[in-house]
Amino acid sequence: MRQVTVLGGCGAYPEPGRACSGFLVDWDGFRLVLDLGYATLPRLLTHCPDDAVDAVVITHEHPDHCIDLHGLFRMRLYGGGGHRKLPLYCTPGVLTRLGALEPEVELGMVFDVHELPGAYKVGPFELSCVLLPHYVPNVGVRLQAEQIALAYTGDTGPDPLLAELGRDADLYIVEATDRTGELQQVHRNLLASSEAAQWAARAGARRLMLTHFWPGNNRQAAVATARSIFDGEVLTAEEDLVVPLGSP
Repeated sequence: MRQVTVLGGCGAYPEPGRACSGFLVDWDGFRLVLDLGYATLPRLLTHCPDDAVDAVVITHEHPDHCIDLHGLFRMRLYGGGGHRKLPLYCTPGVLTRLGALEPEVELGMVFDVHELPGAYKVGPFELSCVLLPHYVPNVGVRLQAEQIALAYTGDTGPDPLLAELGRDADLYIVEATDRTGELQQVHRNLLASSEAAQWAARAGARRLMLTHFWPGNNRQAAVATARSIFDGEVLTAEEDLVVPLGSP
């Protein structure tokens, strides 16, 4: 299998029955998790009941992107099973927040930590990152395997690096918070759905997935806006949606 499974697509906090940011990438049996926000861990475990994930990548320290990493940590620490250390790629702030939740336990007992931004070989993927504008350090992530690229912005304001991050990506997952008044902000740290579509078009991405929806927003309105700008397929990050990678 070569696919992405959506664990959650809400920003800030989860709507009823939903979860915050999280994605499971499966490439021929290598399973990599991108972000683990509120309520994503139970969904991850429905797809990986044996907890057999191979790597975790966290874009930044905000809890709607990283808090369920703490649950995964506890599961591996106390659940037994003789797990090897789990490779964790994250910005330093993620470790600070997680460490504050478990100050008496060394995170290195569970995780093999690699700092972002950086470039790494992760299983079948070439992982590369760019720093993007947000309230805290946030990395956009690009995973390249063979000729197929998956790109994910985490949370970001407008930045020219977005075009390079998603260059010719098979699937570009872009935050589209559409928070009221966002376009009028002087210092931008989030995107609107129209901007997500513009950056995906500039990148030449084949498909766009909108994510990080502000609770209560009309997702279909966001899709309609994006489709008026981006010529490729437009998807929304719906929990448990499975999207093949490299499909025709």
